[in-house]
Amino acid sequence: MQSKFTPIAKILFGITLGVGLFFGGKYLFGKKSSSMVEDTPANVVEPISPSGFSYAPPEPINGTLKGVVELGASGFNSFIVNIDANKNWKLQKADFGNSLVLENMATDTDIRDGLKKYISTMLDFGVQAAHIHFVVSSGAAKEAVTQKIIGGLKNLKYVVNIVTPEQEGALALACVLPKAYENDAFVVDMGSSNTKVSWKKDNNINAFETYGSKYFQDKTDDGKVYQEVKDKCGAIPTFNRKTCFIIGGVPFKLAKKIRQNNERFTILNTPDKYTLEEAKDKAGLNLYKAIKDATNTPQFIFDWDANFSIGYLLSLK
Repeated sequence: MQSKFTPIAKILFGITLGVGLFFGGKYLFGKKSSSMVEDTPANVVEPISPSGFSYAPPEPINGTLKGVVELGASGFNSFIVNIDANKNWKLQKADFGNSLVLENMATDTDIRDGLKKYISTMLDFGVQAAHIHFVVSSGAAKEAVTQKIIGGLKNLKYVVNIVTPEQEGALALACVLPKAYENDAFVVDMGSSNTKVSWKKDNNINAFETYGSKYFQDKTDDGKVYQEVKDKCGAIPTFNRKTCFIIGGVPFKLAKKIRQNNERFTILNTPDKYTLEEAKDKAGLNLYKAIKDATNTPQFIFDWDANFSIGYLLSLK
């Protein structure tokens, strides 16, 4: 039979058929792909990236610059913070682990001159003298040089506040724990001399103290430390184990290895993902593992800006 289609009609028919096949195939394959997604089990969760914690703290409004210097067991940490009437805060300047300050304070004159120079950096930044505070960590209070520094500060008419481990844990919680997480999380402040663990329940703060990351200097067995820390963490309520906010020297090093884009919060890897060389770091990792194993908390979040001494500023009227 002779075709009834003209040459032009044949061409148009071919084009129409090709387009139809293209979009029909796209529809079928697209539908199959969509079906595959829908059939994926609901409990499969993608791994969270180190910078995947998206919480953004509220910015202070019409705040006041306040400064605090922490006399720690390993040196000075200083912070300048903008704080408003609602206790919203933002870190403006930080100086961590200034051990040279301690090393150069051999005499009373060295202490006085060193402290004056240290205080002047805050004054130059715009902090009023009345808003500069000093706190002594519970670990540093045991050091002989600390008492000399306290005396030097008193001679300069500054008040020095010495905090207990329990107070330190409560102040860390006040600074680190966002209000939205008060019923779901706990806080770990891992220091050299001791580690403070705290949480909130029924609007009450609970805290306990355990080994710090320098426990190895006393020849204390790793297994003994692991078991004691793990047992103590059994006191943390189940509801508070969904998230842990963690700060301190060793957590700082763990977060530094995986930090991306200078984010405020970094989700730490699990303890088995880290290989550390220094004795202090290994001891801190043992503490982290004990806490992780005891609580089975899925994410440990390091806060790059928080410190218990900032919590002290927040506690002031």
